[in-house]
Amino acid sequence: MVKLKDDERLDYLLSEEDMRIIQSPTIFAFSLDAVLLSKFAYVPIKKGNILDLCTGNGVIPLLLSRRSKAKITGVEIQNRLHDMALRNVELNKLNEQIQMVKGDLRDMPERLGHGTYDVVTCNPPYFQTQTKEGRNLNDYQAIARHEIYGNLEDVVKSCSKLVRPGGKVALVHRPGRLVDLITYFRKYRLEPKRIQLVYPKFGREANTLLIEGTRDGKADTRILPPLYVYNEEDEYTEELQEILYGNR
Repeated sequence: MVKLKDDERLDYLLSEEDMRIIQSPTIFAFSLDAVLLSKFAYVPIKKGNILDLCTGNGVIPLLLSRRSKAKITGVEIQNRLHDMALRNVELNKLNEQIQMVKGDLRDMPERLGHGTYDVVTCNPPYFQTQTKEGRNLNDYQAIARHEIYGNLEDVVKSCSKLVRPGGKVALVHRPGRLVDLITYFRKYRLEPKRIQLVYPKFGREANTLLIEGTRDGKADTRILPPLYVYNEEDEYTEELQEILYGNR
């Protein structure tokens, strides 16, 4: 049995009743953004290689393992989160499909190889705050949420180097960075192919952006229908319930 540390807890992984995940309220717990990205991203069904950057406790590789039999690699820079990810892989007996690498995503093209992956996913730090006063006081969460170890351009540049020509790169971010994302995608030869905006409720502004590009792809961007999280009764919409829990 995998051991828990400090304030860690063991949760069920959404509708996957036979999958559990180690989380911590002070270190790391996955968010809706990670789930949305894991459902949005294209993945090969039978074989291939998938890479998840900024993997945290490994939630996206775990979720993707339910959609694909491809080999999956997660990359995490923080020791404690990398340790949680390793134990989550072991806990769910996925060692043959998922491996975890500790390191800086900016170093991964040289470590893991250029053009090695069919799909690269990333839920990167969102905030550009550069002063410690503007960051979360918890170092673990500050690194996960703020651009301390590399900025958005670094993320896109690494993704582009790691994915093969014709391969897919999928990111989740904030709508305010849409122009930056498209700019960096094209700068690094990733052609935006699918974009979807997520809204907390009908009539509100979007607060989440999903974008997928193809390495060396032709120009042709699809704007997918909007996704709403809550209905007027402040309950999850049917579409979101399907994403989170499947047919139950």
